[in-house]
Amino acid sequence: MAVFTDVTPFQAQALLHTLNLGELQSLKGISAGIENTNYFVTTAKGEFVLTVFERLSFEQLPFYLELMRHLAARGIPVPAPQPDAQDRILHTLCGKPAAVVEKLRGGHQLAPDQFHCEQVGAALARMHLAGTDFPLHQENLRGLPWWRETVPEVLPHLASEQAQLLKDELAFQEHLAPGTALLPRGPIHADLFRDNVMFEGLPGRERLSGFFDFYFAGVDTFLFDLCVCLNDWCIDLASGRLDEQRAIALVTAYESVRPLTGAEHRLLPGMMRAAALRFWISRLWDYHLPREASLLKPHDPTHFERVLRERIARPWHALESLP
Repeated sequence: MAVFTDVTPFQAQALLHTLNLGELQSLKGISAGIENTNYFVTTAKGEFVLTVFERLSFEQLPFYLELMRHLAARGIPVPAPQPDAQDRILHTLCGKPAAVVEKLRGGHQLAPDQFHCEQVGAALARMHLAGTDFPLHQENLRGLPWWRETVPEVLPHLASEQAQLLKDELAFQEHLAPGTALLPRGPIHADLFRDNVMFEGLPGRERLSGFFDFYFAGVDTFLFDLCVCLNDWCIDLASGRLDEQRAIALVTAYESVRPLTGAEHRLLPGMMRAAALRFWISRLWDYHLPREASLLKPHDPTHFERVLRERIARPWHALESLP
């Protein structure tokens, strides 16, 4: 992601030695994203991703890293954190928390069709089920309490119409919260966009090779995770409008592994709005209140404003569309 912390080859090699990962061959900063410092690392033993955490603390990080280790041990395709001789997977680099994880094979599918959405839906459901016995607990740090805190910070930067939409939608989600709190819950990814999933194989035959970037994960409703995916994998990016055929494919595949409850089906349109609101708020925050970084590219907040307006204007009820 954005490079906030410059890591030298000497510093990286020292960490790699403690992990018994061999001699450093290359170290390359990754410019995409805005949360952590990430580097691609190549050693004599393979390819890895080195992350230096800029916002998450030493106290928060065991949840994310142990969740990845837990899921990987249960056959979910996620990058396993690399342990040292004492089996520790949380390390220190440049005075900050750090981790090294496996680099997944393949590449992103940035123009997904129904075939890709089916694979994402089924894998997401398997991930949810695999996490149900994960012993650690941490709430989604970008959930409703964070929305309440952050909206007042970004409102002064908005035009009156945008500000009113933001306030109205937050009020709507406050009203919805007692019902959504009763939905099935567990560890969720919470940020499973197209660029956090890898596929490998020949065009038209690509197979999902893994989910990564779990550093927004937390305990929340499984439905919220599903709606984050629907709002990215199943929309026209230019307009934010839902592609119903892709949405049907994703939800049908998800339900082939974990069927949704009646309450989840009823609340799906409102939760799709919640998922759009969450990312509109965070992008407004990153855009209007940025931090310095040597490679910083904040996302356009108007994208999720469009998505939210679409979810309000044209709510989608999966039960009315599924075969």
